[in-house]
Amino acid sequence: MGTKAAFFSSSLFLKHLLALIGTVLLILFVTYQWLDAFTNHGETISVPDLRGMKVSEIESFLAGKQLEVKISDSSVFIVDKQPGTVIDQDPAPNDKVKEGRTVYITVTRTVPPQIKFPDLIDVSHRQAEAILASYGLKVGQLVYKPDLAKDAVLGALLNGAELKPGAEVTKGVTVDLVLGDGIGSTDVIVPRLIGLTLDEAMFVLQGSNINPGAVVYDVSVRDTNAARVYEQRPAPGDSVFVRQGEAIDLFLTQSSEKLK
Repeated sequence: MGTKAAFFSSSLFLKHLLALIGTVLLILFVTYQWLDAFTNHGETISVPDLRGMKVSEIESFLAGKQLEVKISDSSVFIVDKQPGTVIDQDPAPNDKVKEGRTVYITVTRTVPPQIKFPDLIDVSHRQAEAILASYGLKVGQLVYKPDLAKDAVLGALLNGAELKPGAEVTKGVTVDLVLGDGIGSTDVIVPRLIGLTLDEAMFVLQGSNINPGAVVYDVSVRDTNAARVYEQRPAPGDSVFVRQGEAIDLFLTQSSEKLK
């Protein structure tokens, strides 16, 4: 025991122990320096904003920036975006990453999908626009034709050809709408409305598919329900015609002199 104790307390043992500790520290230091250099510790670069760029432009744009790029999703279609346009990326723009990092991008479809054209017949112009937008379609020209249903959809055209409900169309195309102009194609004799109250005149106009135009009361009117038509434009006559859907202006009074 005395010999072992003397050895461990000897200067030779202490020298070997210090040498061993120094060797271990040296190995750890060299390893840390190697890892630090290998991983470029503390050296980062800022991720550029690739959104809005075409895929064909990215390779030259990233040249010399020490970044890789891969497409993670190319199934998205957006009406107002060109095919092959970057719409999202990961990491986000301005994120700090190490050199060699891969940036994953989402791009719009190169080939737009095919969809079935919706049934728009008899819906209003405004409603038709909303439906087409929900299908990813655009509204082009508005073509009006004689029909009593004003601004109601009578049909749709694609490149001048009739487009029927259920037809296959490419998402994103522009469709023209055929709308009713509110005026029919049939001529009717102007009815005589002189002497009628406004409610009576409206009933007659409705029966003839004629719209009321301006309704004007003169200064004698105290009770609009009691007022009667003393003038109409156009005036009535057996040879006076208007198109169904057109309007007749009405002038009302309570003056007995005007009603004569």
